[in-house]
Amino acid sequence: MRTDLHRHLTSPLTAVRNLGILAHVDAGKTTLTERILYLTGATHKRGEVHDGTTVTDFDLQERDRGITIFAAAVSCAWDGHRINLIDTPGHVDFSDEVERSLRVLDGAIAVFDAVAGVEPQSESVWRQADRHGVPRIAFVNKLDRAGADLDTAVASIRERLHTVPLVVQLPIGKEDGFTGVVDLLRMRAMVWADDGGTPEEGRVPDALLEEAHRRRRLLEETVAELHPVALDEFCAESKVSGQTLAAALRDLTRTGEGVVVLCGTAYRNRGIEPLLEAVVAYLPSPLDVPAVRGTLDGAVQERVADPAAPFAALVFKVSSTATGRLTYLRVYSGTIGKGDMVLDVGARRSERVGRILRVQAGRHSDVERAVAGDIVAVVGLKAARAGATLCTPAAPLVLEPPSVAAPVVSVAVEARRSIDADRLVSALVRLVEEDPSLSVRTDPETGQTVLSGMGELHLEVAVEKIRRAHGLDVGVGRPQVAYRETVARGVTGLVYRHVKQDGGAGQFAHVVLDTEPLEAAGDNDTGRAVDFVFRSTVVGGRVPQEYVRAVEAGCRDALTEGPLGGHPVTGLRVTLTDGATHSKDSSEMAFRTAGRLALREALRSSVMVLLEPVVEVTVTVPEDAVGGVLGDLAARRARVSGSTSRAGTAVITATVPLAELFGYATRLRSRTQGRGTFTTRATGYAPAPGAVLNRTPPR
Repeated sequence: MRTDLHRHLTSPLTAVRNLGILAHVDAGKTTLTERILYLTGATHKRGEVHDGTTVTDFDLQERDRGITIFAAAVSCAWDGHRINLIDTPGHVDFSDEVERSLRVLDGAIAVFDAVAGVEPQSESVWRQADRHGVPRIAFVNKLDRAGADLDTAVASIRERLHTVPLVVQLPIGKEDGFTGVVDLLRMRAMVWADDGGTPEEGRVPDALLEEAHRRRRLLEETVAELHPVALDEFCAESKVSGQTLAAALRDLTRTGEGVVVLCGTAYRNRGIEPLLEAVVAYLPSPLDVPAVRGTLDGAVQERVADPAAPFAALVFKVSSTATGRLTYLRVYSGTIGKGDMVLDVGARRSERVGRILRVQAGRHSDVERAVAGDIVAVVGLKAARAGATLCTPAAPLVLEPPSVAAPVVSVAVEARRSIDADRLVSALVRLVEEDPSLSVRTDPETGQTVLSGMGELHLEVAVEKIRRAHGLDVGVGRPQVAYRETVARGVTGLVYRHVKQDGGAGQFAHVVLDTEPLEAAGDNDTGRAVDFVFRSTVVGGRVPQEYVRAVEAGCRDALTEGPLGGHPVTGLRVTLTDGATHSKDSSEMAFRTAGRLALREALRSSVMVLLEPVVEVTVTVPEDAVGGVLGDLAARRARVSGSTSRAGTAVITATVPLAELFGYATRLRSRTQGRGTFTTRATGYAPAPGAVLNRTPPR
């Protein structure tokens, strides 16, 4: 069912699907994307990850490493619908790429390995999609592998993701003998030849007929429990028609109450056509999702997905190419054309759009305009960063940007030649523009330039990009993790008076603070943990409200450096209980200074604990190497939480301090003769052993 993409560039919004491919590393996301592009006619040759010929893994580092590093956008057409597709990374170090992509998507395909089921990063990206309210369908891939089992994978989806899987297909054959699927809605078999190609449809094989009817009945019962219309039909007629089932599956997918599960093998090109049909049938168009909400001067506004509405778009990615700076946009409302002026609301700067590009990963084609629902790249914007809102100058609006996780690993970088120092600074600035999860700072004590990111691989990729793109010889120090400090036991009634009189207007501020641990730091609306809470219990107007806000600002200033080692302080609640003012000498500046100095003194008097980042590690090794691997993990201060056997291999799950994992890949390979692999998933912070200040604070 190949169609010409360019005939559908003016499709109505109901015929547009903006979706991403989400999964754990090596589950087959990029191969699936390649097969979709080939099947829809967007490419004329099937690319392979192992050959370095894929469309979406076009960066040299991606091809060298055989993994997806950067989210890549492509467009294709299927059955009169335009599909804008983003292939996202599966490695934990690049989870911020997934976060930025999910912010602008309307739906997603979650890919699972039929042998491994739900893996750690599968779970992480699923939670990210939950947080953004992105509807999903599931594709159980690699059914041709030894040990592949659809039912086991579906059970892991139910148990680990806490959702209701709605399986709409039955595999025909197992492992190497997998040749097709039974469509349980139409009760028809689809069988593919050895080289893929167009499936041959026919009646359900006699050997599978009874099992197909049993699974169809189970699907009807499950859907009826969740959908009122299906329940009414089931009660009246003791069955649910295919038409009602399809409508109910669409509703359940879009509300997130259930997830439609399909299966196949992307590598052998089997199961792709039904998957595309499910994308069109069940995932939402831009008109099916709620209107985007933004703020203007504190007031909430909505913009509907209408090409005639005022223009509003969100920047979700910036990249530098040989032809210039590309700014990737999701257009939420209105229309943008070549030469239009747009307002970057956050920067309060107007810029002119030079060109608008339809993106095909590393290739682009010019278009005259983009409308609501489009995902495009534009050329000509010099300052827009990821997370920026672009809109028509006559109707400004600020859209919520994607959240950015705090970096956890740092390395010192320097140019080996002094004449390259300025070029290195310029390269680092451009790097941070393209990837907001990276940060650069100068260490005040050593004067070194410190690059921070989400993991060891993340920093390796960033440094290698500087070397290749800018031709710089860069030296790199040993990685360091980002520690935090927290309060184990606070102080009550700490009194601080800030008095300064050196001629002219003086400064006076009197504050009384309580500090305590922020026990059960809940999640805020963005899904990120709350690290600091400030409140005031002052009565009688002893400290005016504007001075209370100044004290809070001063306390936040003090959180940047803790008393243990100058690390940021987290997990703290501060209460302003009393204070006093002076009729002439009190000011917001005085109370801000008092808040900062008072909290520093309070922290020095509190019991402080050093926190280190920890990760969940899943190690897959041959069974004969388990003993040595467990011993090595114990030496790295790991807490083993589980171990299972699967097809001659052992899967070990443990929680390990991130600092102990540097160089672990090499160590694991040497202990398992190159057969061991591991993946990580960030889980937060935990107390570091022996790092406590002031065990017996004054009463």
